[in-house]
Amino acid sequence: MNKYELVYIVDAHLAPEAKEEVNKQVVDTVAKAEGKVINSAVWFERQKISFPIKKTQDGTYYMINWEGRGSASTKIRQSLRLNERVLRFMIIAVKNQKTKA
Repeated sequence: MNKYELVYIVDAHLAPEAKEEVNKQVVDTVAKAEGKVINSAVWFERQKISFPIKKTQDGTYYMINWEGRGSASTKIRQSLRLNERVLRFMIIAVKNQKTKA
């Protein structure tokens, strides 16, 4: 199993219930793609975006750490592209870091 980080942005002006609903949808999307969510958290509650995305200046950033197969990443990308509340997203494969003792 590979480890991944998923970072996505939603409009900061959405109601807290709507933000939680989007987060639940994204976590469910990872689970449906046979991924296992390790951690899900708000990264930045309200952060100014460098450039307007869909006429939005402020965004709430979420980060989800998950593990799964590479094909799961493709399914998640397709689903996030269709979700209109997700302004931007990025999936990064996390390499195993070995520390020296």
